[in-house]
Amino acid sequence: MSGAPPAPVLAVAARAAARQPRALTVADLPGLLAVQQACYGTRFVEGAEVFARRLASPAQRSLVLRGADGAVLAYLAAYASRLGCITPLHGDFTATAQPDTLYLHDLAVLPACAGQGLAAALLATALDRARAEGLRHTALVSVQGSRHWWARRGYAVQGVADARQRRYLDGYGADARYMAFSLS
Repeated sequence: MSGAPPAPVLAVAARAAARQPRALTVADLPGLLAVQQACYGTRFVEGAEVFARRLASPAQRSLVLRGADGAVLAYLAAYASRLGCITPLHGDFTATAQPDTLYLHDLAVLPACAGQGLAAALLATALDRARAEGLRHTALVSVQGSRHWWARRGYAVQGVADARQRRYLDGYGADARYMAFSLS
């Protein structure tokens, strides 16, 4: 007996290793755009140039999950921000002094991979890192009926009083809601 794990155990380990979230890079953009198109259609698709600018921001905290074949299966576009600040659709990830919030701009899973826990894996990794960084909140704009999915994870709809932030929120459509969750 060689001491090596049986083939089924190795296969499970390989799949698990391939699905560990890691930092999103420019090399991931073609796959990210494919996932984005499959999930959103043209209304919410943000181009490669937008994501390239975001990746260049020192505030960005984006993650990706790739399959064993290297294909992008899911991604989370996120950055360190301030509670109450909304990123406009197609907007940049702007660094801010004394960030207190992990802003989740976009979480998307390839529809063929839905129900496999990929979104949960990305979210858990991002929130663990945010807590370790000392961020106190996480916030997002829910779109396309995702409000209930986020609410099941502890996020609550927050009012937006600032006129500028309200315009940014309105840019996402009538069903968009600003939601936040305390990390403490």
